[in-house]
Amino acid sequence: MPTSVSARLRDAAAPIWADCLQHPFVTGIGDGSLPVEKFRYFMLQDYLYLFDYARVFALGVVKARDPELMRRFAANVDAILGGEMKIHRAYMQRLGISEEQVFAVKPALDNLSYTSYMLSVANSGTPMEIVAAILACSWSYAEIGQALAALPGAAEHPFYGEWVRGYASEEYAVTNQALIDLMDALAAHATEPQIAYLTEIFVNCSRYELGFWDMAWGMRA
Repeated sequence: MPTSVSARLRDAAAPIWADCLQHPFVTGIGDGSLPVEKFRYFMLQDYLYLFDYARVFALGVVKARDPELMRRFAANVDAILGGEMKIHRAYMQRLGISEEQVFAVKPALDNLSYTSYMLSVANSGTPMEIVAAILACSWSYAEIGQALAALPGAAEHPFYGEWVRGYASEEYAVTNQALIDLMDALAAHATEPQIAYLTEIFVNCSRYELGFWDMAWGMRA
């Protein structure tokens, strides 16, 4: 049976994702040792990131020619703005951060570079390339959430447990699997040069994911 395109993308990014799982920021969430100020910085930057992430999905609505595909992209925009951001808003409330304060923060250069790359791919590409750009974030967070949830006490931690449970949840896993399935459906008849480009996009976005953890750990401007 031929290897799915999504599996090929995942394999290509495997070393980068292994580094993400072992990153001190991620392991610090898992064992509860991450300094709260680093997490606060991360949540502010990630909240800004999610708005551009939603815009990438919105460009999928623009580029799609099939009404059902348009609905799927639109549903993801709604899921990000109304669903995934719930975790962020809950933490912002706990940290005493208002949405107005978030928008007073400038995106760090690593953040800006990542979202600019995704938006560039989305602007110039088709729905297939758009999903490749989106998937590295969604899928890597699902794997990180599940890996951390398997650690004793991580999901019950009084501060970081909510973050772990959110990304390890069945709801998040279902949403992520739908994106994996969509990637494979859109790439079902892709040529090898097209798959090579999808792989380049996916690996680049995976590198940006690792860079985002580095950025948060160093609290870079």
